[in-house]
Amino acid sequence: MTAIEFSPPTLTAEQWQQINALATSLRPDQALWISGYFAGVGHQARVGAVLGQPIAPSAAAPVEQTGSAASRSLTILFGSETGNSARLAKSLLESLRGVGLAATATDMADYKARKFRDERDLLIVTSTHGEGDPPLSAKPFFEFIESRKAPRVPGLRYAILALGDSTYEQFCGAGKRLDRRLGELGATCMTPRLDCDVDYEDAAAAWIDSLTRKLAADQPTARVAAAPLSPASPALSVDKHNPFSAAVVDNFVLSGRGSSKETRHIELSLAGSSITFEPGDALGILPRNDPALVDALLGQLSLAGDTPVTMKTRQLTLREALSSAYEITVATPRFIEQWAKITGADDLSALRGDDVTERRAAFLRAHHVIDIIRRFPVTGIDAQTFLVGLRPLQPRLYSIASSPLLVPEEAHLTVCTVRYELHGEPRTGVASGQLAGRADPETTLPVYVQSNPHFRLPADDTPIIMVGAGTGVAPYRAFLQEREARGAAGRSWLLFGDRNFHTDFLYQTEWQGWLKEGVLSRLNVSFSRDQAEKIYVQHRLLGHARDIYAWLEEGAHLYVCGGTHLAPGVHAALSTIVQQQGGCDREEAAAYLGALQRDHRYQIDVY
Repeated sequence: MTAIEFSPPTLTAEQWQQINALATSLRPDQALWISGYFAGVGHQARVGAVLGQPIAPSAAAPVEQTGSAASRSLTILFGSETGNSARLAKSLLESLRGVGLAATATDMADYKARKFRDERDLLIVTSTHGEGDPPLSAKPFFEFIESRKAPRVPGLRYAILALGDSTYEQFCGAGKRLDRRLGELGATCMTPRLDCDVDYEDAAAAWIDSLTRKLAADQPTARVAAAPLSPASPALSVDKHNPFSAAVVDNFVLSGRGSSKETRHIELSLAGSSITFEPGDALGILPRNDPALVDALLGQLSLAGDTPVTMKTRQLTLREALSSAYEITVATPRFIEQWAKITGADDLSALRGDDVTERRAAFLRAHHVIDIIRRFPVTGIDAQTFLVGLRPLQPRLYSIASSPLLVPEEAHLTVCTVRYELHGEPRTGVASGQLAGRADPETTLPVYVQSNPHFRLPADDTPIIMVGAGTGVAPYRAFLQEREARGAAGRSWLLFGDRNFHTDFLYQTEWQGWLKEGVLSRLNVSFSRDQAEKIYVQHRLLGHARDIYAWLEEGAHLYVCGGTHLAPGVHAALSTIVQQQGGCDREEAAAYLGALQRDHRYQIDVY
């Protein structure tokens, strides 16, 4: 590229020298991207924002109800449970800024409801938790938007990218709820909602590109012709697409002999990796399917394991695809759809459609992939055709049970082995079965860290109340290791529950050691099956209501971790405690707990 010949307005000689030196080194495509970049810088400077700042609430002032596209605010809201929605929101933000559009992105947990009335273009990325619920951190936003307090917004345009899991009956339920509610409030949908399954990457990328072009077409300063480019290609970081091979250091049964379930403690070496994490984060494991199940599928389908197949642009054998690339245990509506077409089975065809979701969900709970192909056999199927009905194998996330300050270059996990019987055969969880039976010391596992910013320790002098059941105690082990290493002075209280005292008091000697040393201030336990009447951690909360409320009033942070059934019971107990000890009614107690959540003093991590 030759030097630019015109004189720059209001630039110093030094600025012009730097710009001209850069311009002469650029390719045409890079120059086009830079022009869009600086258009975005100029526009954001005019509205008081700074391009390149971390994802944060919008600093722009409210805009008028009507006006040109250039005057409209552009806000991305995301609700994320495992980080996928947050990453997509960041990609969307970068895409919009890359064409010169001034946009901001905000976690729903941090969004100020009072801003909603003044929004003009609202782009939403949200996952669904469980059966149609929003991510726990996004719950206050959903409560506001679905309440009578939400104002009508006829001047608002919106677009929704919904993430979900089609094995759940209420697939992408959170996104559908927002779509319906925004329509009720008078907003206009600028592009149809996209509902994505667990293999969302390609569809989401296309949605982001399409929406970016649509918004750029409304913006005179935007560069519509070129797709946004990255200014540089950073070094590969460890993530689910580029995992680190971690060696198993130790793997043993943590629960006692005679326990009704098996809980394991697993230690992994992170030596030689660039992995960093904080207490509260999770470790993602890319599992492999059980070789016996792979053999059973190949045999039932009469297919050879060395048959070549294609997964996107990747070439591999059918055996490798079934071992490490596809979910082959739990069936999905996608598999029913595909297998019904292949077999022509009326019973399967009757399970297709939105009007039979409950029947389909019941069938899927009772039938894995192997059960369906046995019940509805077919001969002469092509390997690639069979794979069409399967979903990509997804990572499994486990709370990290160690602190990098106390145990550097390692990550510890607390894993309950999933074992059950179906159709007269023993079955195991994909990842927990591998960890229990095929992860001896020196075995390597592909891993990465999944950040969890909504489950973080407060300042060292702040008291904490930790409520956990079963393997939900894992992050609290990391919390106390961290506080021990830091010499933290803040009080800590653990309320732990499981089935039986003699077999399921996980890490008992460690808790007792921390009690003796003063790292743990209080410990209360409940074991549901040690007496005729079941006692859970929420009962322990109620039994110590006065002290729980006193700690909260003194600024304590409260944490809840365990299975999905735990959070509602604990929340109900907390509501009762606030009503009794605070002398207020149910609505006031709800407001009290809501304020704790908004202030990040009441954090929940359930699975």
